[in-house]
Amino acid sequence: MIPLRDSIPSRSIPIVTYFLIAVNIAVFIMQMSFDSAAELERFIFNHAIIPVVFLQDPYLHFSTLISSQFMHGGLMHILGNMWFLYLFGDNVEDNIGHWKFLAFYILAGIAAALAQVYIHPNSQIPMVGASGAIAGVLGAYFIFYPHSRVMTLVPLGFYSRVIEIPAFFFLGLWFLMQTFSGTSALYVARASGQDAGGVAWWAHAGGFVFGFAIGIIKRIL
Repeated sequence: MIPLRDSIPSRSIPIVTYFLIAVNIAVFIMQMSFDSAAELERFIFNHAIIPVVFLQDPYLHFSTLISSQFMHGGLMHILGNMWFLYLFGDNVEDNIGHWKFLAFYILAGIAAALAQVYIHPNSQIPMVGASGAIAGVLGAYFIFYPHSRVMTLVPLGFYSRVIEIPAFFFLGLWFLMQTFSGTSALYVARASGQDAGGVAWWAHAGGFVFGFAIGIIKRIL
């Protein structure tokens, strides 16, 4: 399912959401500008999170919890992430406030990365991408705007159609898919003794839970 737009208009200009999108695009352009694959690989290994390396000295590698959030593995990776941030970030920024949203976004990304590290502590695969932080945005949106409607493209081959889906259903299904995929990847990794692959499913789930929890706390307070 591909979200096209939601039914909640922004009450203010989402300057932090736009800023985050701009920074992600700028870093991606920088990644693509390296003269050689070796330079790009060095950049990734210096600034991405590699669980087994991170756990050797978390204090030394703490900065990668932030730098990795602004790196991406390819064009479709960044386009998908930035589209979700654009669609859902403005409303959460409206609700939380501009600068609190920035802090929330960074902390959600950190929580997401730590969730993935906890589940796959021996992984040697570099973790990059904004999806963990954006998952936090989705978790908060789930709490703040459960009755919003998400105009969604459902690809069914020649019978693809656009339908309106309640936000709580769209985001709840998204979270369940991440959890199911993460559980399957974990089972395969433990059965084979190998890394779980390139998608940090538990970072997605962990970020969503963080945003969900922050949303509940804000609603209570």
